Amino acid sequence: MIYKSFQNLKLSALGMGCMRLPHKEDYNDIDIPATKEMVAHAMAQGINYYDTAWGYHAGNSERAMGEVLSSYPRESYYLATKFPGYDLNNFGKTQEIFEEQLKKCKVEYFDFYLIHNVNEENIESYLNPKYDTFTYLLEQKKNGRIRHLGFSTHGSLSTMRRFLDAYGKDMEFCQIQLNWVDYDFQNAKTKVEMLNEMHIPIWVMEPLRGGSLCTLAPKYEEKLRALYPERTPTEWAFRFLQAIPGVTVTLSGMSNYEQTMQNIQTFATERPLTEEEMHLLISFGKDMTSKKTLACTSCRYCTDHCPQGLDIPWIIELYNEHVYSGGGFIAPSAIGALSEDKRPSACIGCRSCEGVCPQQIKISEMMQAFGEALK
Repeated sequence: MIYKSFQNLKLSALGMGCMRLPHKEDYNDIDIPATKEMVAHAMAQGINYYDTAWGYHAGNSERAMGEVLSSYPRESYYLATKFPGYDLNNFGKTQEIFEEQLKKCKVEYFDFYLIHNVNEENIESYLNPKYDTFTYLLEQKKNGRIRHLGFSTHGSLSTMRRFLDAYGKDMEFCQIQLNWVDYDFQNAKTKVEMLNEMHIPIWVMEPLRGGSLCTLAPKYEEKLRALYPERTPTEWAFRFLQAIPGVTVTLSGMSNYEQTMQNIQTFATERPLTEEEMHLLISFGKDMTSKKTLACTSCRYCTDHCPQGLDIPWIIELYNEHVYSGGGFIAPSAIGALSEDKRPSACIGCRSCEGVCPQQIKISEMMQAFGEALK
């Protein structure tokens, strides 16, 4: 197992994400024996970082990991969980939730605790002092019940900056969605650069984009096999991340014993991609995303001509994510944070924007389709 230095700790470069644990017919009914088998193998092979959260498996992931990990010496693993700010109803309940998490996980402290999923919809609540979220968590760190405090985000670069402007000096790490598709598609490259500039270590989530990067179209796989016949697309994805500066822990939501074994085999060695190999994967990502998405270059000519004052490039970026991913929560959350008069549904179809768009994007049609999709 590769290990990465974090302050005075040695963390396994591969962490076990506990969002997609083995389960019975009901997704939220976790298969405890199968999970125990996975964790036993992970422990034996050197994984020491386990990442759960309040909402995973409808709250059962924390309970399951508490049961499974309690069989091991507390100092033999690092446990991470998160404050569930993705649900605005949880603001004002930080202490209640934190105490319950300790009970569910059967621990007296969390090695790592994250402010969960900072995004456009909840940034105002995270910054609002009346909820006391940050102050309370910082107090728990001073009391030793949180050893290291960080945050995760699916938000835009500007939202990240707002959060870091407020709390950056106390953020010890940041968890972002990072893989070779999202390196350009979700602007992950720029997020990585910003975090490196601030000397904030990077934790990776969705390294395989929910498993979609484990199997590729034949034309892509053939090119990869020509270079390394034995290397799977999954290994390519992990090797890509090994080449990204600042990456400390890569979380993989392993769902069965076989996945656990395969991922551990990859992280037995550090073989980062060459620059040429990285460019090859990134070119695949651009080709894959361009087939369904709109080729906006964010020149912003359109915004100067929109009588509604809509942030058209930002809306197109969210539209592209929603279309390529086949749904998800990122776009609805970001659009939901906008006032009604700034959403896609506010477009009046005047086409003034289309008259100046260098890419000749049918913006009004996109706005109508996106508005309908988000209803």
